[in-house]
Amino acid sequence: MSNSLKDNICDESLFSSAFNKYSKELHNFLYYKFGERLNPRDKVQEAFIKLWQNCAKVTPNKARSYLYTIANNMMLNEVAHQKVVLNYQKLPTKNHTNENPEFLLEEQQYMDKLQKALSNLTEAQRTAFLMNRIEGKKHREIAEFLGISTKAVEKRIYGALNKLREDIEEL
Repeated sequence: MSNSLKDNICDESLFSSAFNKYSKELHNFLYYKFGERLNPRDKVQEAFIKLWQNCAKVTPNKARSYLYTIANNMMLNEVAHQKVVLNYQKLPTKNHTNENPEFLLEEQQYMDKLQKALSNLTEAQRTAFLMNRIEGKKHREIAEFLGISTKAVEKRIYGALNKLREDIEEL
């Protein structure tokens, strides 16, 4: 062999011997470190593909280190990707229902009416009503929070309900 062939791993026989020598132990390393779920076999193959693509830059004595670094980084990237996928799956999905489009349109129109009606309430009524209906606070808790009597809270909520009934016929 000439000296130039030993400077890199581009020779098929050198590459083949590196594959035979390192593929099993690289697979075992990835399997033990990350488990089967992230496809360590695929990452081993991809690492060898990258080694072949960059064979002119890698000497035979650095091939093992190069393979381990590449394969480990691919697995870490896969782990990070899986975290993103899991976080995305946790997000609430919207408009993925079995309802027909007419129902969805009516629902959206009703929500728009409700938002408009809520904005028409006085600030005092809206605050007391939303604290009671959305946050689930009791009249006594709202009174303590706002610094008013429970009767004033009841009056505000009652007034809000009456105003909402006037503004929204479906209520």
